[in-house]
Amino acid sequence: MRKLIPNIPFQMLLRGANAVGYTNYPDNVVYKFCELAVQTGMDIFRVFDSLNYLPNLILGMEAAGKAGGVVEAAISYTGDVSDPNRTKYDLKYYTNLSDELVKAGTHVLAIKDMAGLLKPQAAKLLISAIRDKHPDVPIHIHTHDTSGAGVASMLACAEAGADVVDVAVDSMSGMTSQPSMGAIVASLQGTPSDTAFDLGSISEYSAFWEQTRTLYAPFECTTTMKSGNADVYMNEIPGGQYTNLQFQAFSLGLGDFFEDVKKSYREANLLLGDIIKVTPSSKVVGDLAQFMVQNKLTADQVLEKAEELSFPKSVVEFLQGSIGTPHGGFPEPFRSRVLKDMPRVEGRPGEKLPPLNFDKLKKDLKETHPNVNDRDVMSAALYPAVTEEYLHFREAYGPVEKLDTRIFLIGPKVGEEFEVNLQKGKTLSLKTLAMAEDLTPNGEREVFFEMNGQLRSVLIRDKEASKELHIHPKASKSNKNEVGAPMPGTVIDVRVKEGDKVEKGQPLLVLSAMKMEMVVQSPKAGVVKKLEVSNGMKLEGDDLLMLVE
Repeated sequence: MRKLIPNIPFQMLLRGANAVGYTNYPDNVVYKFCELAVQTGMDIFRVFDSLNYLPNLILGMEAAGKAGGVVEAAISYTGDVSDPNRTKYDLKYYTNLSDELVKAGTHVLAIKDMAGLLKPQAAKLLISAIRDKHPDVPIHIHTHDTSGAGVASMLACAEAGADVVDVAVDSMSGMTSQPSMGAIVASLQGTPSDTAFDLGSISEYSAFWEQTRTLYAPFECTTTMKSGNADVYMNEIPGGQYTNLQFQAFSLGLGDFFEDVKKSYREANLLLGDIIKVTPSSKVVGDLAQFMVQNKLTADQVLEKAEELSFPKSVVEFLQGSIGTPHGGFPEPFRSRVLKDMPRVEGRPGEKLPPLNFDKLKKDLKETHPNVNDRDVMSAALYPAVTEEYLHFREAYGPVEKLDTRIFLIGPKVGEEFEVNLQKGKTLSLKTLAMAEDLTPNGEREVFFEMNGQLRSVLIRDKEASKELHIHPKASKSNKNEVGAPMPGTVIDVRVKEGDKVEKGQPLLVLSAMKMEMVVQSPKAGVVKKLEVSNGMKLEGDDLLMLVE
């Protein structure tokens, strides 16, 4: 993209000490990532922290600045500065944060309104207050249009002195996306903030993306959201998480209860102390909300039973301090009841992590993937499991990025001809002919096709047809010795074996589903008998895990 677009700045999000992941990394990983990002063409780093925790924010700012990037420190917005009853995140909180970020040397100040909570009146108050204190620092506003008020809010920001607002091309705008580019441009025509953009060009640009969007239609997961919804001012779900949360709810069998998930999201946020909600802290709230709906728990019941419940791993780690310290501190007595005698993290979570040995990581990767480059090594440092899967895929299937989007996502129809341009002067002409009905003993089908006029065939595993049906016993609600799965998922870590003595609240195993991990704790003291699970096993809700007698 940088070769094709040499003169327009590129901007990315950097999650402070979390880099571009959901966890903490050694400091040298964050610095090295920023170096590589600048080398490959990145210009502006919008640096934020999921809790507005300054030590994490400042580390990201220093890493981006040292790499030669433009530093845009972002204040994540929640609450409502126009409501005098919302005192935790008031105007003074935001202006104090802006003072700290300017003092730390930011080049640009950003307001990151993840859920679209910045109402027009609040926008005027907030931007005016920051502009008065920092007249020379560029101010950049980002919002989501979940409520439908995004255009009005961005116009209010422009009027109050903001320099830049984020928009989305018309055909991709609205709802959990950004406000409409065309609407804002048209609204500012003839005003001091006239953008001078041509509406005709914007319309052509929108038409291109309207067609492109149809190719990805199977992946649109706003199943129930067909319009803006002002209930976001109550549940405060970030736009980027809303669709993910909905998709997760459907995958966990909670699709019919998504309204309950949204209500529980609000209750979960309050249980956790009314925190800033943006990745990864928003995931903590979402995991707790789904946990509450799945187990039919009210906020009062969660607080009352906190010492005996098996909470999602993300919730436990947040309360331990693994992503930083929230404004106003951790919620008590909820934190103490959940953690009991578990360790707590003091200070910046990544500060005590030893530096990553990149040379050793590269050497280890080259043993199984000889063609890895520095970007692959960085990917492995950030996402080890995902990178391993990607490298295997790349080696197995080659340059699939050369395929047309529809062919890659859906596959060709029988009888369809298509071309793949590998490089200049090297084109493959392919035609799908037929697919065998019979499965091989390995669960594969023979697929027949022509390549450049020559008949070929290949064996392809049919993942659906070769699935085995596993029937797992269910845990009895009346037998207190039986431990059941609190949610559907995959067992990723069994921490006990038959015959082990366990205490009440001791971790038994870890379940994973849709990026949510849950540590299942022993409901009582006793001995593990009849262990029914092993690593890698897929489970449904209430499947029997083990007996503790």
